[in-house]
Amino acid sequence: MTSLEIRPLTAGDDLDAQRDLGERAFGPMPPAYRERWRQMYLPAIEEGRYLGVFDGGDQVGGAGWHDMTQWWGGEPLPMAGIASVKVAPEARGQGLGRQLMTEVLRAVAARGYPVSALYPATMPIYRSLGWELAGAAYHAVVPGRALRSLTPPDPALARGPGGPSDLALPGGPAGSFPPAGTSGGSAALPELRRATEADAGEVLAVFGRAFRAARASGEVARDLGSVQYWLANSPEVYCYLCDDGFIAYRWDPAAKGLVADFLAAATPQAQRALLSLLAGHSSTARTVEFRASPASPLWWQLRERDAQLTRSDMWMLRLTDVRAAIERRGYPGAVAGSASLTVIDKDIEANAGTWTFTLDGGQATLERATPGPAGPRAAGGPALTVGPRGLAALYAGTPVPTLRQAGLVAGGTPEADDLLTAAFAGTASMMDDF
Repeated sequence: MTSLEIRPLTAGDDLDAQRDLGERAFGPMPPAYRERWRQMYLPAIEEGRYLGVFDGGDQVGGAGWHDMTQWWGGEPLPMAGIASVKVAPEARGQGLGRQLMTEVLRAVAARGYPVSALYPATMPIYRSLGWELAGAAYHAVVPGRALRSLTPPDPALARGPGGPSDLALPGGPAGSFPPAGTSGGSAALPELRRATEADAGEVLAVFGRAFRAARASGEVARDLGSVQYWLANSPEVYCYLCDDGFIAYRWDPAAKGLVADFLAAATPQAQRALLSLLAGHSSTARTVEFRASPASPLWWQLRERDAQLTRSDMWMLRLTDVRAAIERRGYPGAVAGSASLTVIDKDIEANAGTWTFTLDGGQATLERATPGPAGPRAAGGPALTVGPRGLAALYAGTPVPTLRQAGLVAGGTPEADDLLTAAFAGTASMMDDF
């Protein structure tokens, strides 16, 4: 290494050098995809969201982040989705990757993102800077025929306004699908239409309604421009939209089936309309692969144990603005109380210190502990001490006793353990695999 420099890329830099680094790190991309790659990352470069590593005049590394929104407890937060992290093979083993990610972390924090996430190829570097495993993109495979006859709504609950009778599906076996838009008991399934570039705003609105309704944690959406570009330049993906529902799926010739990359529904009617669309392919699609969280209603709608979890791609989280991340998250309305937290964060000093976490009525506050003669004093007894890794895992729903066993927290009280475990409870999942 001669004169190492890490700086934001500009449109005047050789972007093909970054593409070449990516292909050497992750494998060659199809020639037809290369221009799409360039167009996807140009906005990040123009906005200073892509850092390059230069050794003299040569590019030997790079990393960028997507400007995203992530839902936690059903509430949206700005999120930096870090991607395309790479170092030239000949420059590895010299600490360059950690230097690059240190600069990325500083840049993301300076931009004011409360949280950041990434899919790791290797974890030690990211853990050394405070990222920790938080959730997964879950992949489940269902026989196409299994979607033709789902479990109907519980007849015991059929009486009463808004009950499952609104979803009774006439004709054929119980739970079989009529065409979307036809009568389904007292309510019709919503009409589906092909989504185009002009629908990008509505697609994002559907995501927001669906993730809020599910009180989702971990799910993400990209910025408007990225969704517009994707809808306009992904001919292999079939996208459909309805009131409160969106689906994007493609054919997988190797599996002789379909892959539903995105399925988001804010109402039971929208959920069944989207599944109805896939069920219509069952004569030619042997299987359907879903990216479905463990809390997806799909698991309760299948008549048999037909769904097989084929893999889960783990992702990592880091809180880059602890106060904003905690105060803007969604929480259970029935959980209330206070606990003391001492956060140790050597890479983002603004996060470090002793805090009082208070939760009431689904709203949290995080306040600096009151200074006293012997140092900071917080409510709720001895503080639970946690670093950024443990805090990320807690934020994503990992119980405090589990974090103790993993060596990621210390101190605190049994009462605080119970409060924090209940406040952050949940299973984080993500459909996008940026």
